[in-house]
Amino acid sequence: MIALSVNLNKIALLRNSREGDRPSVIAAARQAIAMGAKGITVHPRPDQRHIRPQDVYDLAALLGKEYPEIEFNIEGNPFAGPTPQGYPGFSQLIEATKPHQVTLVPDSDDQLTSDHGWDLAQPQTKLAEHVQTYAELGCRVSLFMDPIVEQMAAAQALGAHRIEFYTGPYAELFWAHGSEDARTQACFADFVEAAKAATQAGLGINAGHDLDQDNLPLFATLPGLQEVSIGHAIMCEALQDGYGPTIARYVKILQA
Repeated sequence: MIALSVNLNKIALLRNSREGDRPSVIAAARQAIAMGAKGITVHPRPDQRHIRPQDVYDLAALLGKEYPEIEFNIEGNPFAGPTPQGYPGFSQLIEATKPHQVTLVPDSDDQLTSDHGWDLAQPQTKLAEHVQTYAELGCRVSLFMDPIVEQMAAAQALGAHRIEFYTGPYAELFWAHGSEDARTQACFADFVEAAKAATQAGLGINAGHDLDQDNLPLFATLPGLQEVSIGHAIMCEALQDGYGPTIARYVKILQA
């Protein structure tokens, strides 16, 4: 079965609009797990506009103590260093918490959201060093990637264990034209070919970004897909149907 990892960034974003701890990131993690999620994802950015360093520490403690079978996935740019505002640096967070999975994303400090994968057409010596460091800490390392067949082997050569496909372009075409349109099908075919190349290179496959209950059923047929990370769509749909029931529906889609 494909695992659902629930991204809690938007829970933290809502909480940060007021003083206090409502809604609780910890409570949201507990509920997601109760409804069938197999992982918890956070993307702590240097500006701390949503997930904060303390959330990362608290979630690591919660999962390590009460839910050791649930994957903790921390996303971020490995080159993001400490800030005067209290962000300790991405690598420092990984060293302190040692999550099950680290997903490395090439976003800038002030980027609204991730919108592209790594370009491995050129040598990435520094990135390879970070991959090795996190692997030595016992973390599975995943690289956020576009569906470019030629770059799958390069990801494996850097030492990555998995890749996470950036699925934004697929979602945009699906929303605009539907699942049967030739443009949507051609885009999905690109992911299929890249997935086959990733599997041949010995990489596991994750996916995330703008996946929702409408476009996920088709994407879940991707060969070799092991995990999807979803947060924004869950929160949008939860406004209509409730947080717990929405997560349960995603789990059901992935079971099918």
